Amino acid sequence: MATVELKNVSKSFGPVRVIESVNLTIGDGEFVVFVGASGSGKSTLLRMVAGLEQVSGGDVLIDGKDVTFAEPAERGIAMVFQSYALYPHMNVYDNIAFNLRLARFSRDEIDKRVKEAARILRLHDLLSRSPAQLSGGQRQRVAIGRAIVRNPKVFLFDEPLSNLDAALRVQMRLEIERLHRELGTTMIYVTHDQVEAMTLADRIVALDNGHIQQVGPPLELYSRPNNLFVAGFIGSPKMNLLPGHVVSAEGGVATLGLEADAGARIALPMPAKAGDKVTVGVRPEAVEIVSGPAAGDTALPAKVESVERLGNITFVYLDAGAPDVITVQVIGQTALTPGQAVQIGLRPSQLYVFDAAGKAIASAANP
Repeated sequence: MATVELKNVSKSFGPVRVIESVNLTIGDGEFVVFVGASGSGKSTLLRMVAGLEQVSGGDVLIDGKDVTFAEPAERGIAMVFQSYALYPHMNVYDNIAFNLRLARFSRDEIDKRVKEAARILRLHDLLSRSPAQLSGGQRQRVAIGRAIVRNPKVFLFDEPLSNLDAALRVQMRLEIERLHRELGTTMIYVTHDQVEAMTLADRIVALDNGHIQQVGPPLELYSRPNNLFVAGFIGSPKMNLLPGHVVSAEGGVATLGLEADAGARIALPMPAKAGDKVTVGVRPEAVEIVSGPAAGDTALPAKVESVERLGNITFVYLDAGAPDVITVQVIGQTALTPGQAVQIGLRPSQLYVFDAAGKAIASAANP
């Protein structure tokens, strides 16, 4: 096990800067997930830790040792890629043992390590099979087994579940979580899927355009997003975001108006001044479809655009005059149909507010 430190790490491809002065410390045995949209720089950052990309500036330390210019084989890491990259002419045993043989380990040591990896990954009954005889999830477990036998200080995962169907992704998430508990090894995991990030991570590193936007435990990013990017990216479905402005501000309390409804007013304790542009955020589970405005609520007229019935949860998509549809999460079933006129209630205690630059200035969890 080992710590990983990134000190002012940057990366440029010619004139294009893709990683900008990243500073991050990953603790011994910690499971950290890099998350962001395509092009955010998360895979590039991982590849610099692995030594597969040369850093343009800064330092990379693993277990306190400067490995900025060290070869990948000298860093004590093992990487699992999106592609399984198994040798089709070898069985599972030989695929897992391949790198150990190249490193000239003894036959007994290879056998010991392969069988231990097979036990951890529940592959012991599949060791004689060829890759063609395995499911996608089983192939990915073989690829992970190839990494385990190297006894690395740090595991690196680059979107390892992207090629799997939805059911297998759930199964493999559970397998990777169990693997981390059993091995206790430092793990860095890259994904664009924020559900994977929320369910696997000790801490999430949210990246956008090569910059770290926020670092923290999953529920901290969900409950107290630093900015609009994190608010819109973390959560499934994402947070509803409504443009607005400050109507008046006095005594530390601001009255907000929403562009979607000129008559809507929301009073919140927050630093602001009259005329400021703001964005009001509300999670889908915190929006209530009401027959009329309840006491203390802000009610917006809306029209049902579509309804997704998933069994125990229903998602209702509404047009309330905002730039984007508003998503409402309803527990259980609903009789709502497309085209139906409704009102939605927004409770001030469940709202988030972001300033014109996208920075959080008030929230339900952190007023």
